[in-house]
Parts: sequence; C-alpha cells; structure tokens
Amino acid sequence: MLEALDTYAVRRWCALAVAALRRHEQEINELNVYPVPDGDTGTNLLLTMCSAQDAIAGLPDDETRGTLTALARGALLGARGNSGVITAQWLAGLANGVDGPDPLREAALAAYQAVAHPVEGTILTVARAANGANLKEAADAAAKALARTPEQLPVLAQAGVVDAGGRGLVVILDALVEALTGESIEHDIGHVEVRHHETPVLNYRGPAYEVQFLIDADKDAVSVLRGALDKLGDSLVVVGGSRESAASETSGLRPATRDTAPSPTWRVHVHVDDAGKAIEAALVAGRPYQIQITHLTSSKAEGGPRRPDPTARAVVVTANGDGIGRLFTSEGAVALKANPSTAEILDAILATGAGRVAVLPTDSNLRAVAQTAADEAFGEGVKVRVIPTRSPVQALAALAVRDPERRFEDDVIAMAEAAAACRSAEVTHASREAITVAGTCKPGDVIALVEGEVNLIGQDLLQVCVELLDRMLATGRNELVTLLTGAGAPDDLAERLTEHLARQWPLVEVHAYDGGQQHYPLLVGVE
Repeated sequence: MLEALDTYAVRRWCALAVAALRRHEQEINELNVYPVPDGDTGTNLLLTMCSAQDAIAGLPDDETRGTLTALARGALLGARGNSGVITAQWLAGLANGVDGPDPLREAALAAYQAVAHPVEGTILTVARAANGANLKEAADAAAKALARTPEQLPVLAQAGVVDAGGRGLVVILDALVEALTGESIEHDIGHVEVRHHETPVLNYRGPAYEVQFLIDADKDAVSVLRGALDKLGDSLVVVGGSRESAASETSGLRPATRDTAPSPTWRVHVHVDDAGKAIEAALVAGRPYQIQITHLTSSKAEGGPRRPDPTARAVVVTANGDGIGRLFTSEGAVALKANPSTAEILDAILATGAGRVAVLPTDSNLRAVAQTAADEAFGEGVKVRVIPTRSPVQALAALAVRDPERRFEDDVIAMAEAAAACRSAEVTHASREAITVAGTCKPGDVIALVEGEVNLIGQDLLQVCVELLDRMLATGRNELVTLLTGAGAPDDLAERLTEHLARQWPLVEVHAYDGGQQHYPLLVGVE
C-alpha cells in the first residue's frame, strides 16, 4: 500500500495529520502523565508536524523519497518534547525505508534506536505494532497496542489513561490511511477510561528541566555527548544525523561556522536537574543552537506551571556562607548556596512567583550563569535583571537601598549604583607561590585583595586586616564599613578591628557580622 505514497499523498497526509492533531490536541494533553505529567504532548506533536508540513511546502512533485526526507527533516528541526523528537525519528526511518518491503518496521526501528533507554508502554510500543504491507491492518494493530499500554506502564494504569505519545502516533497513522485510501478512519482510545491524572501529577519526582537543542556535530562527538547526558538525566533522545544544510530552514538561528562541509545535524532531548551541565556537555560536542530549557516541576501539583505575578518583585542572591545567607534573608532576599548552576538559579527565580526579579551573583564568575538563567526565565514570563556584584558586601549595599515603591527598572538602577559605590576587599591565605603586583607571595602567606587585585602580603592576619582597612579608608571620604568574618577567623577578629576603626576612624560607621564564609577570614565593604 505504501508504494502509493507519492509526493501529493505525502502532502495530503501531512495536512490531514496536522488537522487531526489539532482536533485531538487537548485530549492528548490530558493523557500526558509519562515521562513528565506536563500536559503538553498533544501540543508538542502538533507543532512538530506543523514544522514538517512547512518543510515540504513548494517542493517539486517528482521525488517521493526526497519529499519524505524533507518532511522528516522539518520535523527534526521543529521537534518539541519527548514524543515530538521520537516522531521525527520515526518519520526519518519511514523515509529511509520507503523503497523497502516494510517501511513502517524501519520507522519503528529508527525510533527505538534514538532512545537511550526504551520503555515499553509508550509511543515506541505503538510504533513497533504498526508494521506490515497492509496499512489499514497496521493502523488497527497500533490502536490495539495503544489500548494495552496501561498494562505495561504502571503510571498509566494508576491514572487510567493510555500513553499520550502513542495516542498521537495513532492519530498520525489514521491520517496516513486516509491519505492513501481515501477512507476516513479514526480509532478511539479503546476500553481504557480516561480521567484527569491528579495523583501522578502530585507524585512527580523526576528531573526538574527539559533541555532540547539542535547541534551540528560528527557522529563520534554525538556518541560522547549521548553518554554524558545519559549520566545527567533521563528521557534521553538523540535523533538526526543528516548532512543537508539547515541554514535556510533555521532563519539565521544556526550559528555561523567556518566549516565548508557542514557536520550532521542532530536534535537532542533530555530531562535533567542541572540544565547548565547539559549545555556544557553539548558545547564539548559541537555548537548547540535553538536551545530550549523548560522547567518541568513548577507547581505540578496545581495541574500546570504557575504563572508569575507581574506586580510582584523578588531578589535572588548567591551566598557563600551561612551567616551571609541569613543576612540576605533578613533583607527579604532568596539566598542560594555558593556556586549554583544555571538550573538552580532559574529554579529559585521561578519559585518566587514574582514577575520582576533582580539577581545578585556575588562572584564575578557567576554573572554569565546568572544571565543565562535570566534569559531562560524570560520564556516563563519573568523579567529578570542581573545586577553585577563581585562580593557579598556589594550585594548588602544593593539590598540596603531597595525600594518596592519605585519602578522596577529604577530600583534596579539604584541597586546597581549602590553596589558599584561599595569597594570590596577580601583577606585569605595564599595556596601557592605567585608573583603579584604587591610582590611575591608564598604558600601560607596572608594576602589582601582589593577589587580582585592583591594589595597586601603579610604573615600576621590581624596586622594585614588592619593595614588593609587603613589603606581603603585613606583613599577618600567614607561613611560605612562592613566586616564579614569567615569560618576560620579568630573569635575576636571583628572586635579588635572594630576597636581599631573606632580609634583611627571615629567618624566611620562600622557594621560587623559573622559571615561564615569558607577560605576568607575577612570580607570588607567600604561605602
């Protein structure tokens, strides 16, 4: 029957599939409980097939396999979600096997090969059931396999639903039957009662983020990438491998490359807790683009993502000590542990429920990470501004001037100006010998850094701290000194420094706190 699949039939099939998926979109969304109960499988499949339809518009009518290949590539470039990516690979397998004895079997094999850890009771099971030369019988077999999916996957049985991705594939197969035979068929779901899946949504404990991207890379690099992502999360699907250029199809979104012969293009989908590490692994393999990071667990118990309140504001700050974290919290900020990932910052932003969020990364190395999280939060409807701060003392200065009565942008500017006006310094011990602008330091020496540059080298901690304060205060008019003592500092360090400042600089206001930070006995802010 599939020998009748000419270019015209492919176009008709795609149009029928898009129309049918649009009719069944909400139904399929309500079936969606595996692997993540996010209620978007119907929408993802519809968008995937719409992309496939766009890819074959205007192609010549004389090359069936080329049209199918373009269809599959269009689906690959526009694939959404786990089921959308698998469907794109199923279409690629169909295109490769269209001249063989059982194209549907080739399509199923390709789909299985794309998934790192195939699970029965899913779209893969339905795809495998649909095989043979008789298309109508293959579609019937797929519908029967769909009805049995709750017997194979307990989460489906618990929710009283069949697999959402499998249901979508049955819809696509029914459209194929109509395109080739003219017979309009529409399999119902079967004997399984469909009801809303409240319990699985409440019980979801999987990874927090869905990460998807396209990447141009050689097969060996993608094999390494697949192994790295497999260790980071689950629901890993890697499809593609075509060498045709995608530059025109991505409307300039594909990164520029100097290579004259483009590497194969792949679509990658994975669920992880650390989206940043997933992207880092991709950067090792090649150049990812069209990157999408979706938060999977925001307010799942409420049946869907919580929309941020556009009138609410929040501040997220990184804290490298328990005491520092308590200080930030007392100022109304959300305090994150030191060196958070992109995913952790994004999670904290979304958890505030606020539509306007300021992020203070108290380490210059975190600015790019924070900005990436801010960019991703924009897709969730949250406006985020990253205020450049290199030290907790600068963050405290920024928080001190925060005013919710101001316009958000004006408040951000005021916080940024306050942070910039606070000169920061830290005292630590040298871990190795090095040549600095203040001279050569040896392991164990006490060193004081002002704005990241070594300013003093000595042997006695108290003496170095005193001289550091005197140098910073001698540079001009200063009104406030903030001292944050670290976990390894002597118990009386703050007291002795406060006494020195009272004697030598009586007009300066001093605030001393137990910061609890590691590695730095003292952090200093001068305003």
